[in-house]
Amino acid sequence: MSLLPLPASAPAPDSVPLRYGAVIYPGYQALDLFGPLDALNSLGLAYPFELYMIAETMEPVSTKPPAPYHNPSGNFAQSVLPTHTFDNAPPIDVLIVPGGIGNRDEKIAEPVIRYIASVYPTLKYLMTVCTGSVLAARAGILDGKSATTNKRAWERSIKQGPRVNWVAHARWVVDGNIWTSSGVSAGLDLIFAFMDQVFGGDTSDLIANFLEYERHRDPSWDPYAELYGL
Repeated sequence: MSLLPLPASAPAPDSVPLRYGAVIYPGYQALDLFGPLDALNSLGLAYPFELYMIAETMEPVSTKPPAPYHNPSGNFAQSVLPTHTFDNAPPIDVLIVPGGIGNRDEKIAEPVIRYIASVYPTLKYLMTVCTGSVLAARAGILDGKSATTNKRAWERSIKQGPRVNWVAHARWVVDGNIWTSSGVSAGLDLIFAFMDQVFGGDTSDLIANFLEYERHRDPSWDPYAELYGL
């Protein structure tokens, strides 16, 4: 018996994406990734999901930004062990790309960008949170697409994707099989909107209530665009 009984309207396992990959790199933003992953963790109580944590190497990956972006007087960060590298990652249905200060470092960003570009043609869905969309833009897969990103980092971010239709006033944006969201916590609203479409509204509401999370359901809700004058 499932630890989380699904509503009768929930789709069968053979009709939904089951294999998820998460890109991790030094200095990624924790909530960018673990907000969506925790919602999927919970849904995984009822579906036979697989999760792969994918990085450049098999070394632990810390949320601590690289120099010169970190605080040299502190060491508050978390490390995660990858399950696979960019070179040996298995086939996946959905890729989640978090943002974070670390992607400002070219040596960190370049292998991530190459992996996104190489794996995108095989994906059913790509999801980016915060400045994860900048990595996707630099991979060329957002050219001609509508997307959004972190509003505090807006000007710096959009310059790196000049052929992208950047939507300033958006909590999240969907264009085909590409889902992009605004800054950090917006990843939670993104994943629940994704669940609405793929698993049904009753199922997404079940998971939101399980997490005791009050969702923003309007993709155009974006007080942070106003805060930063966009």
